[in-house]
Amino acid sequence: MSSPLVQAREVLKIEAEGILSLIDRLDDQFERAVEMIYGCSGRTIVSGIGKSGLIARKIVATLNSTGSPSLFLHPVEGMHGDLGMVTPEDVILAVSNSGETEELTAILPALKGLGARIVALTGVADSTLARAADLIIDTGVAREACPLGLAPTASTTAALAMGDALAVCLLTRRGFNEADFKARHPGGHLGARLSVKVREVMITGSALPLVSLETPMREAIGELDAKRQGHALVVDRTGRLKGILSDGDLRRALRDGLAVLEMSAGEMMTSDPKAIGPDSLALEALETMEQFQITALPIIDRQDRVVGLIHLHDILGRGRFSFRPLAKGEEA
Repeated sequence: MSSPLVQAREVLKIEAEGILSLIDRLDDQFERAVEMIYGCSGRTIVSGIGKSGLIARKIVATLNSTGSPSLFLHPVEGMHGDLGMVTPEDVILAVSNSGETEELTAILPALKGLGARIVALTGVADSTLARAADLIIDTGVAREACPLGLAPTASTTAALAMGDALAVCLLTRRGFNEADFKARHPGGHLGARLSVKVREVMITGSALPLVSLETPMREAIGELDAKRQGHALVVDRTGRLKGILSDGDLRRALRDGLAVLEMSAGEMMTSDPKAIGPDSLALEALETMEQFQITALPIIDRQDRVVGLIHLHDILGRGRFSFRPLAKGEEA
């Protein structure tokens, strides 16, 4: 059995080779796809299911943030009414490595009947998807990084990279710039604020709410109250992050009848909290907070020592933002 490092290097090599192999296969179909999406008066509707569906969602996010209005269409939901979002002015970007995904191929006739044009991101040029498409962009890879050859790995990485290539080419084609980026985010200067490093806006020094693993909860509550950040970071004797306490943790513990005042911070904390480095962008911090539905992030150095804390309000301003509620069935 290979060591984890040997296997990890092999995975990265396979996935890198998969992306590099796409370069020589780019042709006029890609150029025509860029012009088709650029010239359409509707939107780019990206569709896929399973792992390809997750890639499709990321492509949608990238297109939207770089000036190409996009929507995600779940193939199954499409069969139950969501095809109503499709118009003849739209371009469909269909993602399927095999080109034979049943849920996706099932809606192809309806999509064509609605008059939308279809661009296929697929690894099989003679597949059902490819035959139905107006344009085909080859995203095939020689092999998956999964040793069983079953889990989509290199193939989904290739599709993701090709989606990025499309987005960047469209960005350039549209003349999209920093001002356009800022205009697409709430708040007049949010784009500029998201481009700064975390170290420029994080809480540091005496303002940091810090407690040790052994700190009695009575004292920890005092620290929470004194620093007024809604959180306290729990560290060991070397300053390494071990956990986090929040006002919400306390409320839930009291509601559940726990003897909070008889506990230590180490017993009460949430272990292994999400954290970020001081040289990360504020945008990365915001994305992490939204992904995990949290409002504060510890800032740690390479030795996991706490150097700061960043709160959602430090990025967006107080009273101006709330997380969107998760859709039914959507993972946090």
